[in-house]
Amino acid sequence: MHKTSAEVDPASGGRIRQRNAALILSAAEKVFAASGFNGASMAEIAAAAGLPKANLHYYFGTKEALYRAVLTNIIELWLGETHGITPEADPAEALGAYVRAKMRWSRERPDASRVIANELIHGAAFLTPYLEDDLRRLVDEKSAVIEQWIEAGRIAKLDPRHLFFSLWAMTQTYADFDLQIRAVLGGGPLSDAEYEHATEQVVAFVLRGCGLTPRG
Repeated sequence: MHKTSAEVDPASGGRIRQRNAALILSAAEKVFAASGFNGASMAEIAAAAGLPKANLHYYFGTKEALYRAVLTNIIELWLGETHGITPEADPAEALGAYVRAKMRWSRERPDASRVIANELIHGAAFLTPYLEDDLRRLVDEKSAVIEQWIEAGRIAKLDPRHLFFSLWAMTQTYADFDLQIRAVLGGGPLSDAEYEHATEQVVAFVLRGCGLTPRG
């Protein structure tokens, strides 16, 4: 009996599964961003991934399971960027790094931001448990760090939770409202230099609002 390469080399099979799953998640992110959960179809996602529709069902089962996987992938990516906000960190460096990371993802993965925006606009049926548990816990934890900075006189007195709301809005607008930004700035996609300028402007707005001096 002929054996497939994956059967001969289990590690190769694992790599193929990881590659296919990543292709599906990437394609699904784009389709869900454009069409939302209700408007997207597994056939459309399969075509975008360049894989048979059966592969989507093999790896993720249902459209709902795939959508949840896309949301989880995005959230875990974003959550990881808060790691530098710690009591011992320099406030300007930690907040600047977080803003730059969020701006980077808005440039590199704009569809990820649009998926989350669509989900929230349409009632967050899938995200509500996460918003009320994981996100709230994370914001509470990082807000406590910022409150320590405030008490130590290292940052201006402010409401940390509203600080997070503001910087999310500022960074994600470059993905969610890309067409508006392009129209105001001349109509074309932002160049690397223009996006870097925009990033440093947002960093400056956030830091000055916190009573901190931007570096550089």
